[in-house]
Amino acid sequence: MKNLFLKPVFLAVAILVLTLFGVAGYHYAIGYPAWATMLAGIFIGIILLIVFKMLLTWLGPLVRKIPLTIVTTVLSGFLALYIMRMYAFRWPSILFYALAIFGFVCITLMTFGLWRIIKKGNIKGGVVLLVVGAILGFLGIFGFNSLDGDPYIEENDASTSLSIEQLSAKGVKDPSQKGKFEVDVFTYGSGTDNKRPEYAEGVRIKTPTVDASLLLPEWKGKKKKWREKFWGFGVDSFPLNGRVYMPKGKGPFPMVMMVHGNHSMIDYSDGGYAYLGELLASRGIIGVSVDENFINGHWSGDFGGKEMPTRGWLLLKHLEQWEKWNQGDSPELKGKVDMDNIVLVGHSRGGEAVSIAAAFNGLDRFPDNGNEKFNFNFGIKGIITIAPTDYRYHREISLKDINYLSIQGAYDSDETSFWGMRPYHRLTFSDDFTGFKAGLYMNHANHGQFNSSWGRSDFGAPMKWLLNLEPLVSGEEQRQVAKVYVTGFAETVLKGNKDYLPMFQNVDLAQDWLPKETYMSQYADTNKEVLVDFEEDMDITSASDGIRLFAENFKVWREMELESRDGQSQQNNALVLGWSHGANVDKDSVPVYNIELPDMLTDFGSADSLVLSMAMGDISELKIGDKEDGEIETPKTGFNFSIVLKDSLGHMASVALAKENMLPGKIKTKFTKFKFLDKDMIGKETETQLKSCYVPMSSFLKKNDSLKLDKLKSIHLVFDKDSLGVVVLDDIGFYGKSQ
Repeated sequence: MKNLFLKPVFLAVAILVLTLFGVAGYHYAIGYPAWATMLAGIFIGIILLIVFKMLLTWLGPLVRKIPLTIVTTVLSGFLALYIMRMYAFRWPSILFYALAIFGFVCITLMTFGLWRIIKKGNIKGGVVLLVVGAILGFLGIFGFNSLDGDPYIEENDASTSLSIEQLSAKGVKDPSQKGKFEVDVFTYGSGTDNKRPEYAEGVRIKTPTVDASLLLPEWKGKKKKWREKFWGFGVDSFPLNGRVYMPKGKGPFPMVMMVHGNHSMIDYSDGGYAYLGELLASRGIIGVSVDENFINGHWSGDFGGKEMPTRGWLLLKHLEQWEKWNQGDSPELKGKVDMDNIVLVGHSRGGEAVSIAAAFNGLDRFPDNGNEKFNFNFGIKGIITIAPTDYRYHREISLKDINYLSIQGAYDSDETSFWGMRPYHRLTFSDDFTGFKAGLYMNHANHGQFNSSWGRSDFGAPMKWLLNLEPLVSGEEQRQVAKVYVTGFAETVLKGNKDYLPMFQNVDLAQDWLPKETYMSQYADTNKEVLVDFEEDMDITSASDGIRLFAENFKVWREMELESRDGQSQQNNALVLGWSHGANVDKDSVPVYNIELPDMLTDFGSADSLVLSMAMGDISELKIGDKEDGEIETPKTGFNFSIVLKDSLGHMASVALAKENMLPGKIKTKFTKFKFLDKDMIGKETETQLKSCYVPMSSFLKKNDSLKLDKLKSIHLVFDKDSLGVVVLDDIGFYGKSQ
């Protein structure tokens, strides 16, 4: 026993292990003194060392009986697999090694089968082993692929009996249909691109390079070395490359400038928005897709978001070049562009980049290095963010007085939450601003299919083999949504065509133009007077301007900050109400949420509709008798309730929310083939996304024409339609009549 432990190597290992266990114990805060947990850590280390040493010493003679070739083969295979998992597959350990062992068993059976046939001449036995191994392998692959599918397909079904008149029925044309203009497609760029002929000899117009050294100091080390070796240029000479979709005609035309996000820099992304560029150009809007592939990810690493200011700045440098051409530097493009009517569209990191560009547009200097001067001030009227990032740039971007649209797919495995709603909530309007902001959330849409070249999988192999791809809509269907909403936004913002504005307020009005799916839309403009937004303070009984709030007969009543599926903040607070009562509940026991208005806020005679944002809550919050959470049946669509308006004269009118709205369901997702992976990699199966709902004031007046809207005293949300439920509510108020 003495010789077993008193060896220099063992003592060295023991000192190292016990030191580390002691340090870990010292910092293991469980309520006991640090010295006590340190001693406990050292004691545990001693026990483990002794047990493992004795066990391995006992196993030594047995191991020596195993042929060396088997030991070296197994160890070399394990080490190779370990390196592969760490640097190539990066799958969770338990899944990777379980599948590796299964594959090893299948291959071993087939190998031994071949060996018996070839070496032993035992055809019958060999064939049996071959067949068994092949069948196991086939069943494994089949079983792995059969894990695809949407287990929530029935819960996510948004079918409803409510009939809503479509915009198409009112004579509004589908914005995804091509217009009357012929389209001229060409490229501009450095003319010297080593990798892309369309930006070398293929350019119609040559452009100067720009120096981004002060914006991207992270261009150094191996990133600098390998990128410059590949591209042939450095950070001091970034090219201005772009694809142009030009309407044929005199002009000037408004412009939509588009930019991709982060993707493999050698799998070029800028061509993936041709479907938008050609459509916009056919409708008299110049489309430009900008090349920023050279700052995208590469095997040498990406910039981890530190390149975000450069992404936004490059867009402004492109606009700067277009302004020069428009003023006469290019006879072909002189006077072609209405530089006061520009919309920026960005996808993924490009979505955050367009917000950065809009923020930089009015600055004199780069905020991270004042030595970089800005002089832009272009007429950027709106931005569209598609599946955007947020906070890749370390500064919070809060915009003002700009039109805004964000589109997000619920099955986005890259940006797994609707980060575009955070800039939406941060965006503010002056009283005289005439624009709007909107958000659109779509089930079964992923990240990549908004770009026609990125493909169906949001991850590259081998990670993509873990993704659950079967529930996804097709690429054509997903891009149809982008066509409708990007073009509708451009028509509204750049051409003043108000026919498309209602579809941003309520996506249900555009169902004729969209794939059959579950959608949620949010909307706000300066005509919206929000009475209660739950952002003021911790007092759940009051709101701004002296409004009083009170809830009766609820099991759940709280205000909370909404979270994304991975627990991050949505930067928006909301009200959560939950109730449960019998079918024959008496009148005094019905849950009611009361909003009492002060005298200064009683005149809503000019209001067009009552508005609120709503989502289904988590019904498991209700503890009903002995029922487990899973035994509570969740409705497919949102919980219905009545909205009651009362005036100071005692008149009242009640309208059911579902009478005027398709109530939102709860979109649940399964991103990967395994639920435990979803939990570890993605987060929760759902996140709260609100939907703007509207009740016309005329509906209340039809119920009681004596109701005096100019003398309103209170608003009551009466939960008398469903016997149980949990709802999330926000932004309760009124819309004035559009000017």
